[in-house]
Amino acid sequence: MSAREEKVRIVEEIKQKLSQSSSAVLVDYRGLTVEEVTQLRKQFRENNVDYKVYKNTLTELAAKELGYDELIPYLAGPTAIAFGVKDPVAPAKILTENIKKLKKMELKAGLIDGKVIDVDGVKALAELPSREELIAKMLGSMNAPITGLVRVLNGPIRGLVVALNAIREQKEA
Repeated sequence: MSAREEKVRIVEEIKQKLSQSSSAVLVDYRGLTVEEVTQLRKQFRENNVDYKVYKNTLTELAAKELGYDELIPYLAGPTAIAFGVKDPVAPAKILTENIKKLKKMELKAGLIDGKVIDVDGVKALAELPSREELIAKMLGSMNAPITGLVRVLNGPIRGLVVALNAIREQKEA
């Protein structure tokens, strides 16, 4: 495979990842040690986030072809991209937590459903609850009325049992 064919393949890969991911976060990864990058990649894997470093020129070509021209100014210096495959909040959440902890990386921009967002937008995205948290909250709120209904329906039965017990004790005495 020639160098040109390899670059075309990489641009296609970037385009595919950008278009199929629910979100993407660009980050300057300077200053990270190998151990820190390994830990970061482990967190990404556990949360179904794809983390890759591509050449800025190839990412720029992919962004132009997809119509994400607003992303191009952020492609300067070392850039890694975290693609949120299932949970759009996961890449932003993991990166902001690690930036707070390590104080080494720097957020550049993000992409959510084809819209470019700045650093403040990425930070706001990181503060949203994850998909699993939202599902758990929704199930909890759906379960609350059912629990209340069961208690209400049990009330008359409990009262009947208490009354029958009282009658039984009265007859025994």
